[in-house]
Amino acid sequence: MSEYFPEIDAITYGGPASEDPLSFNYYDPDREIGSKTMEEHLRFSVAYWHTFTEDGSDPFGVGTMERPWDDIDDPMEKAHARVDAGFEFFEKLGVPYFCFHDRDIAPRGENLAESNENLDEIVDHVEEKMDETGVELLWGTSQLFMEPKYMHGAATSPNADVFAHAAGQVKKAMEVTERLGGENFVFWGGREGYKTLLNSDMGRELDNMGRFLQMAADYADDIGFEGQLLIEPKPREPTKHQYDFDAANVLAFLREYGLADRFALNLEANHATLAGHNFRHELQYGRINDALGSVDANQGDKLIGWDTDEFPTDVYMTTLAMYEILENGGLAPGGLNFDAKVRRESFEPVDLFYGHVSGMDAFARGLEVAHELREDGIFEEVIDERYSSYEEGIGAEIVSGEADFDSLAEYALNNDGFDLSSGRQEKLESILNRYILES
Repeated sequence: MSEYFPEIDAITYGGPASEDPLSFNYYDPDREIGSKTMEEHLRFSVAYWHTFTEDGSDPFGVGTMERPWDDIDDPMEKAHARVDAGFEFFEKLGVPYFCFHDRDIAPRGENLAESNENLDEIVDHVEEKMDETGVELLWGTSQLFMEPKYMHGAATSPNADVFAHAAGQVKKAMEVTERLGGENFVFWGGREGYKTLLNSDMGRELDNMGRFLQMAADYADDIGFEGQLLIEPKPREPTKHQYDFDAANVLAFLREYGLADRFALNLEANHATLAGHNFRHELQYGRINDALGSVDANQGDKLIGWDTDEFPTDVYMTTLAMYEILENGGLAPGGLNFDAKVRRESFEPVDLFYGHVSGMDAFARGLEVAHELREDGIFEEVIDERYSSYEEGIGAEIVSGEADFDSLAEYALNNDGFDLSSGRQEKLESILNRYILES
């Protein structure tokens, strides 16, 4: 068997002073932060699609990536080579997990039966490599957006035959995920939305998506899948408006269709940007609704209006993300999956390592800082004080439900003074800076 990255040794922890870009400055998997090791906190995963099938093409240019398996013409032979390359990459990088779409690991066939056969053959190979390396599957999913049949959507397609085909594809992907011990299964509605309401029956499409997800949850029970079912919000692109717009929208949908107890959220930083939120907003909304399940770790460019899927290097973002994750009690059985791709101009195989190392370090440093902030309780103290008026008097009556408009109006008529306090935003931002910039 060929070695696909012969110039790369195992990536190790070099410490903050290391100048080797192929070593970790902050990620030390065995280092304990609180009651867990870094590896247990972060649960890093590599996205199979961006790392091993991405070719660097964009709307304005053809692919640029140079990959050791590019010269293989036979699709199945190439798929097998990608499996070998993938597990070599996972081992050298030192990640415990990977994620995949069904059509990323195995080529589609002429029909669903042939596609399933291709998938079974490659999954046999994946299972062997998982046993050999100890790398596990964080989650699987179905790719229901690239094929022409899905141009109008999958579960929300106006064509019932497409709905049925999508169900068959998801059924097989769930079986494969269960077979490989996947800890989660993700639904991303890439084209579950509309381009124009002139030809769309929104109510029917939402009802059908609810039916589809209920069938999926039922089938998970049928096959004994004990993993977490996840929905990944995204507001637009490729549709004008996707029904899984953001965390709040997805939760409202799940409650409407009686699915809130079956699904959690897989939240992505770049998708938060496209929805007009910052990443912490989405994570906190998921957390306070007991629905934060897993994370797609990347970042977007606020100057570009599409999903750029960049590797996360913004330590301010990773710190506040890890703050929410720690507040959540962690992510397990979810994790931090690098749904990120190297830039089109970063076309050499080694760039895959540079991107992942920088992202892993950014989240490791964010974990360190977030843990320190929580241990010192600075922000909790400020927030508790800011809302202290709800702990006694009229505030306590509001919270307990004793107050009504009559009692509140009577109180207001006799109390015209307001003891307001400063929000101290600038002070808090300077404290956050200090924690992050401390070496």
